[in-house]
Amino acid sequence: MSHPPSTQRPRPAELLSCGAPKDRSPTKVTSERQDCGRRKGRAMNGRVSDTSALRQIYRQPSRLVANKNVPAIDAESARFLALSPLCVLATHGPDGTDASPRGGPPGFARVLDDGTRLAFGDLAGNNRLDSYTNFLDNPQVGLIFFVPGSDHTVRVNGAASLTTDPDVCAATAVGDRVPKTAVVVDVDECFLHCGKALMRANLWDTSTWPDSEVPTAGEILASQHELQAEPSAIDQDLEAGYEATLWSDAG
Repeated sequence: MSHPPSTQRPRPAELLSCGAPKDRSPTKVTSERQDCGRRKGRAMNGRVSDTSALRQIYRQPSRLVANKNVPAIDAESARFLALSPLCVLATHGPDGTDASPRGGPPGFARVLDDGTRLAFGDLAGNNRLDSYTNFLDNPQVGLIFFVPGSDHTVRVNGAASLTTDPDVCAATAVGDRVPKTAVVVDVDECFLHCGKALMRANLWDTSTWPDSEVPTAGEILASQHELQAEPSAIDQDLEAGYEATLWSDAG
């Protein structure tokens, strides 16, 4: 959706910054994360603090489960990834931990080099670059892949990097859109994750989905940041931004 220059809607970042009285500078955010880290040591009754105490509560896993990790993406896991439109990428860096959803058409994450590498293109996001900043400092990442209708998931752990290599970017193209950058994961291990969590959640059963209205992004942002803008205006602005940039190159 486009608007004449005189009535151009503010971009989401402009709208949020105009309405947010809080200091959300990178220094402030880092300080808040450090404060959260300090809270980890707060007293708690019954805290489990070592593996010996942990194993007194939980039985040992079966031999199959204990040895389920394989050092590369096998053929059936690759077939699962070819059907997956969504994963969550977990990273850890000097300022804390991050988990970020990544998605696209089924198979957006491409298995390369006989399953020893995984790659997906980077499209437009919010430009905080939390994941990338983290794995520039600590390349170890974890990914969990979902396929709609499947209670089981496939997990991949490895060392991540961001590349502008033309061949890799071309391999991760979505249709005729070749990204400027791609995330490459050198696979350390791949394994199946059991379906109990998704089964308990009945995630794919639409009859269990909430009847009550789910808070919108605008309502959540207004609540978190004490924004002066109306939540509906924030939602409209976000939707316009999504429409304009959903399949745009990152940058």
